[in-house]
Amino acid sequence: MPELVHAVQVAATPEFVYTPPKAAWNATRILVKPNLGYPAKPPVTVSMGVLGGVLRSLRQASPTAEILIVEGVCSPVSLSEIAGRNGLYNVMDEGMQLLDADTLPLLEYPNRSSRPMRFQTMWAPALLQDVDCRISVSAFKRTLLKNEPLISASLKNLYGLFPRSRYKARSANSRGQLHRPSVPQVLQDVYDCIGYWFDGGVVDADQKFVSHDWKPDRGDAVPVGQVIWGDDLLQVDREACHVGGEAVPSYIEAIAKRHSLPQQD
Repeated sequence: MPELVHAVQVAATPEFVYTPPKAAWNATRILVKPNLGYPAKPPVTVSMGVLGGVLRSLRQASPTAEILIVEGVCSPVSLSEIAGRNGLYNVMDEGMQLLDADTLPLLEYPNRSSRPMRFQTMWAPALLQDVDCRISVSAFKRTLLKNEPLISASLKNLYGLFPRSRYKARSANSRGQLHRPSVPQVLQDVYDCIGYWFDGGVVDADQKFVSHDWKPDRGDAVPVGQVIWGDDLLQVDREACHVGGEAVPSYIEAIAKRHSLPQQD
């Protein structure tokens, strides 16, 4: 049975049955943001076992909803090709649609923080405001940036929603502007611009991806065998770190402190 941890559920991967948030029940439109930015198999990307389980539960919660699966890639390989390679189409029904975030109409989202780290506003798909429910479904990864570990889970997964046309740096395939001055700082802006809109997060920690450098698609798979989910991205990511044997990143506690949200015990 799933274990309830501060409103976050944790289950062994074979026992994972997703519990959708209230916003997903009888919804008209649901947005699902999976981690499918690279032409690589899990744990670089989310597994179809976990993503498929989320989609099935959302369909049960809202039998007639339009479920929009939205991702922006970090590769020359197209989203449709990555989806095909990884088997996404096999877990989609007729009421589900795959959308490339880089092709969608944009909206400038204000930073609700009075002290932004870098961005006063951030551009992301206007679709975020046009749906009833938003879910982040991520892999669980640790990379190294500037010799410091970076944890990627349900909040970092939202990077794929930002258009490369506006946030590219040296490479047109990535969002280099979102790495300056540092990803932990920019993630605080991400949360305060669009992260707080999300109604739930799921972290696929069946395997933890561990990179020996900054490359988020080259590294080792470490068995963990768990899936973590809940209605609050920060709490989900915090618990994923506990389950996955990683220190809770400073950006999570910084965001929680700024908004008087539950912090580390």
